[in-house]
Amino acid sequence: MKKISGLIFAGMFLFSCSPGKKTSMTVTVENTVGFDRVADLVEIPLDSIKTKVILTDSAVYTVKNSAGEIIPSQVTYDRKLIFQPELKAGESKSFVIATGTAQSYASKTYGRFITERKDDFAWENDRVAFRIYGPALIEIDGPSNGLDIWYKRTNALIIDKWYKADLAGEASYHEDHGEGFDDYKVGRSLGAGAMAPYTNGKLWLNENFAAEEILDNGPLRTTFKLTYKDLLVDGKSVAENRTISIDAGSQLSKIVQAYTIKEPMQVAAGIVKRENNDSIISTDKYVIYSEPKSDKAGNVYLALVFPEGISGSIVDAYTVDNPKTKKKDAYSHVLAITTQQPNIPVTYYTGYGWSEFGFVAVADFEKYVKEFSEGLKVPLVVTYNAD
Repeated sequence: MKKISGLIFAGMFLFSCSPGKKTSMTVTVENTVGFDRVADLVEIPLDSIKTKVILTDSAVYTVKNSAGEIIPSQVTYDRKLIFQPELKAGESKSFVIATGTAQSYASKTYGRFITERKDDFAWENDRVAFRIYGPALIEIDGPSNGLDIWYKRTNALIIDKWYKADLAGEASYHEDHGEGFDDYKVGRSLGAGAMAPYTNGKLWLNENFAAEEILDNGPLRTTFKLTYKDLLVDGKSVAENRTISIDAGSQLSKIVQAYTIKEPMQVAAGIVKRENNDSIISTDKYVIYSEPKSDKAGNVYLALVFPEGISGSIVDAYTVDNPKTKKKDAYSHVLAITTQQPNIPVTYYTGYGWSEFGFVAVADFEKYVKEFSEGLKVPLVVTYNAD
């Protein structure tokens, strides 16, 4: 398993000693809702720490639980100290943030640009795995900017292992060898939750991403940014990028989707819809889509969650010219529609649950999604204690 340092070295956060600063501080983290949040991460801005805790040029921040044990933590690219407090319903716990030596933790999240497989970008945590297609694949399969999912039923990180075995001809990741497999069909669709402009009743699909940048890579959060070529939307050129992150323990990835626009623009995140034997659950905060049950995969449930809500959900159908077969392919989506305002990206979450790894029925996954959505509205409460 990969080992990645969960803390950033102190040289990036040097400041002089001053009266009142100490080498540790205590925080209390409380879960105020009526359900468990054992996987949720708490985020503490570094600015809230560095004003109280002295950090020398040979130290990093560590987090200790009430037993004095150092627990995994990470400083993110946007200057937050994150860790998992593992709180049950209504529970609170105290933690000590202190100066210490650099630690190495078993990573629970991971992402990589897969140059050896036609520029895929793949990412995962200890629950789920995803990929999205890069520029090298366009010449072979044509454009496809939809999200792909890999059905995974192990807490281990498997991206590198599956790619290596598949490329070597030893074990195809399209077959289940005990850890899961890839059986999701994307094509020229949004796949498992990508977003596109939706104006005049039409989806405006971009091509594969043009550039990628990793911002964080474990142990508790992986974040990366994808940049796309400009897209012509109803006669207007629009720039596009999306920043994607995944946290340890979560079924869903966070997407911050940004279009460079001067006027509000209607956009839609979509899940590709199959022809028969599927089902849809829709609210003003989330959409759940159940794939048709298959003998090979069992039951797979996908979800879109919007913290700010959606204006509505619809089923949309269209045809596209297939560059390989020279024929028209038909697609349909379940779309969650909202509006992006100029200079304000749309933030939403997309992911899945699998009957072979914790979600026997759609009701189990809906419970998870409902609590996830409610948790976004009520973050874990952090109290800074006087030491």
